[in-house]
Amino acid sequence: MTTRELLFLGLLRHQKMHGYQLNEFIQQDLAVCTDIKKPTAYYLLNKMEARGWITQSSEQIGNRPLRRVYQITPTGEIAFQSMLRESMQEYTPTYFEDDIPLAFLDELTTDEASTYLETRKEQLLSELEIMQNTPVHPGTVQWMLEHRLRHLQAEAAWLDEVLSRLTLMEEE
Repeated sequence: MTTRELLFLGLLRHQKMHGYQLNEFIQQDLAVCTDIKKPTAYYLLNKMEARGWITQSSEQIGNRPLRRVYQITPTGEIAFQSMLRESMQEYTPTYFEDDIPLAFLDELTTDEASTYLETRKEQLLSELEIMQNTPVHPGTVQWMLEHRLRHLQAEAAWLDEVLSRLTLMEEE
């Protein structure tokens, strides 16, 4: 069981949806918190259908192509409730792969290191701006978005601190 499956089941609890709807919602509203791509989404939907957690039916509107519509089953509801309770109790450490180069920062000149970190900071600030402009969502979905926002704010403050330290090192 994965948090991605929890996400799909949680969304399908509120309404049946076709695959495109699910992907659009994730890309437009939750892309700041997850990076589920379409092939992965359909793979997970097929896997959950095989487990009996969701069912699939076909729907055609007008001349549009046939669409697969997904709906949660009672077994899926049980799986959702179990995953939700299990996931809420667990802390999964976050690993910052982007921090590995920091271990070797002293191999660069101070100017070079500062330039690269400023570039990193610009990218981070762009992401932060996106988060700050993300529409407010109803209920506890907003808490998930706020968690991501706070992480980005902390990362920006930390980068400012590192850049200040580099400036001090250069002055010494």
